[in-house]
Amino acid sequence: MVELIKVADIPRSTYYYWEKRLNRDDKYAEVKAVIQSIYHEHKGRYGYRRIAKELKKYGFSHDPKTINKLMNAMGIKCEVRMKKYRSYKGNVGKIAPNILHRDFTAKNMNEKWVTDVTEFHLFGEKRYLSPVLDLCNGEIIAYTVMSRPVYKLVGDMLKQAVMRLRPDDQVLLHSDQGWHYQMKLYQRTLKQHNITQSMSRKGNCLDNAVIENFFGLLKSELLYLQEFESMEHFEKELSDYIHYYNNKRMKAKLKDLSPVEYRTQVLEAA
Repeated sequence: MVELIKVADIPRSTYYYWEKRLNRDDKYAEVKAVIQSIYHEHKGRYGYRRIAKELKKYGFSHDPKTINKLMNAMGIKCEVRMKKYRSYKGNVGKIAPNILHRDFTAKNMNEKWVTDVTEFHLFGEKRYLSPVLDLCNGEIIAYTVMSRPVYKLVGDMLKQAVMRLRPDDQVLLHSDQGWHYQMKLYQRTLKQHNITQSMSRKGNCLDNAVIENFFGLLKSELLYLQEFESMEHFEKELSDYIHYYNNKRMKAKLKDLSPVEYRTQVLEAA
């Protein structure tokens, strides 16, 4: 050892300082293990800020910057980084006014819903997703997946959604001007359930920004993040993701609760 110090031409005290420093126990070993567990539980979708919040549930209170440094040292990071389906085919039915006017706030469930259709293209096939989202807590309350964007895609979604209604509910349901939403059958179903229809202005995606944001999350946290063995595998993962989004994925606007947690813990307790 003395010879090595001489060859390296460093002070003996410096050598022993670094030897002691490198051999000491890692004081962050326990929190690193929990970070790894949280990271894999959420399949790489959580960055350091969300992981720092999640760690508090396990009794760890560290500054998010510290968690960021630890994750960098561990070599892990949030992996999250869209063909847009256009359902507009001109005026094929009645166009509803834009009643929502980008007011995406709602105090109660079944007060304001938003919906749209998005397309996935994998394995030489296409799948179309038609969800409806409640603006009160961001929950996906109903959805359908089909291989073609036929009316049944939206019609079946609407049948599921109205099952959530209570006798006195008066919902505002907002969409774009897609042909599905102009159909007489769709509009008749809305009237039967006392639902007011609202539509975005032509070519203005910001009028339905919340559902567009959900599609962005879905594609960045699922479609672009994972690899799929088949279309059937993708459909299974899609179903799992929507369940995860509703039940586990925290939202800052919901006091770091998931949509379902917020509905059951906050809204039902009010």
